[in-house]
Amino acid sequence: MEELTVTRWRKYGKDRLYVSTPGGVRMGWHDLLTGEIHMEETADRDAVMAAIAHWQENAPPTAEPASGDPLSAIRPHEPTAADVETTSTDTELIAPQAPPAVDDEPAAAVEDWEDLALRRAGAEAREQAVALRQAAPVRTFLARVLGVHTDERAWRIGADGEEKVARQLAVLIERDSRWRAIHAIPVGDRGSDIDHLVIGPGGVYSLNAKHHPDAKVWVGGNTVMVNGQRQPYVRNSRHEAERASKLLTAATGRPVVVTGVIVIVGADDIVIKQAPDDVHVVNRMRLRKWLQARADALDEAAIEAVFQTARQSTTWRPQTPKATQPTS
Repeated sequence: MEELTVTRWRKYGKDRLYVSTPGGVRMGWHDLLTGEIHMEETADRDAVMAAIAHWQENAPPTAEPASGDPLSAIRPHEPTAADVETTSTDTELIAPQAPPAVDDEPAAAVEDWEDLALRRAGAEAREQAVALRQAAPVRTFLARVLGVHTDERAWRIGADGEEKVARQLAVLIERDSRWRAIHAIPVGDRGSDIDHLVIGPGGVYSLNAKHHPDAKVWVGGNTVMVNGQRQPYVRNSRHEAERASKLLTAATGRPVVVTGVIVIVGADDIVIKQAPDDVHVVNRMRLRKWLQARADALDEAAIEAVFQTARQSTTWRPQTPKATQPTS
């Protein structure tokens, strides 16, 4: 029987318990404020409920909340590995471990960053698609009926592709718990994001999912053609990996090499005439085995160090130092 981990998360006025496997695969969550319980499709409901009940029975008492703010007087509880003992199954989402405790700082300081390990695959693209659909529901409906390609469709198909890639990664993590993955990482302040960051014994990879149902894809060095149309995928993947490497290196204080990977989803035919020099192109259905075949580059301590840094939103949006005022 595999232990499940229960992690308490408070942010943006929410207070939830997230249940995950030791490898970081989310099983479900329970909202402590509303009582809502959400199960992932493949989760063992009895096991998740038992895990939540066990955590609640063993959680230390908390102070009564102050009036006006239901969370203002509650200090976060950091669950331990002994919090839960039950079973688990596989799903596509990566759930968090507890954020690192900071003994000498107030609770607010621990909550300064968003835990990106809580994000769903395709979250950024899905939000864009929903916003466009809500802005023009009738036009969106007609476009779908008539098969017209719109921005809403592009974002929606993109989100579907990211979710399909995440399912492959979930299988990888379930079979080898040394691997970690974080999805939909917002980078900078201009709307950029990394579809998937994968960290494991084979190294660190930024995955860019490209969903082209029934398309013909041709790759020749730095050139990628989709149904005869040139796409800037190699250049973009290279830039994304270089940027991720710089940010992770700065945040960890040690060199972190990130390799760009273009993951083709749903294509009818993929021809790789010549592979790019520094970016890989992989069919989604071969992704898991391709990652498993990478030569070992990181030990478990290095994997965990990069993962714990990568899950913090502040890693990807570094603050610009304030200019020092001259002294008189």
